[in-house]
Amino acid sequence: MATWGDLTSSDQAMADAGRGLLYQFGGVGLAFLGTVRKDGVARLHPVCPLLTTDRMYVFVIPSSKRNDLLRDGRCALHSFPCEDNEDAFGVTGRAALVEDVATWQRLADQFAAERAGFGAPRPADEDLLFEVSIDSCFVTRTTGHGDPHPQHQHWRA
Repeated sequence: MATWGDLTSSDQAMADAGRGLLYQFGGVGLAFLGTVRKDGVARLHPVCPLLTTDRMYVFVIPSSKRNDLLRDGRCALHSFPCEDNEDAFGVTGRAALVEDVATWQRLADQFAAERAGFGAPRPADEDLLFEVSIDSCFVTRTTGHGDPHPQHQHWRA
């Protein structure tokens, strides 16, 4: 598994494309998080990823997705659809609970700062912070909706 910093060091252009696609809506991270239910079926949820210079995180409220991650950290993260094209960024990997209080506070501050213009509150005390480690990722670039020749790039840790 790799960190966001490992991806950035290895392929700066892919990391920049990923950041741009995850933060395409008003500078706020938005993505879908795929988790694995207890019975092995996939589950999909919207989340707000947070990127630092070297790590990828997500706060998760008390929910089925949180229970999935605590039980089985395997996950996939996929950017929200673009309005004008079918560009996409996705990650497969593992989410691990972050128990360090200082890290939780620092990321809660980042979460609030990124959403200050929307009046969104800080994460609640019961929200858990997970770091997403990367096994593989991809970026897809298109010329618009229905592009018959999308360009795909893959990276593996």
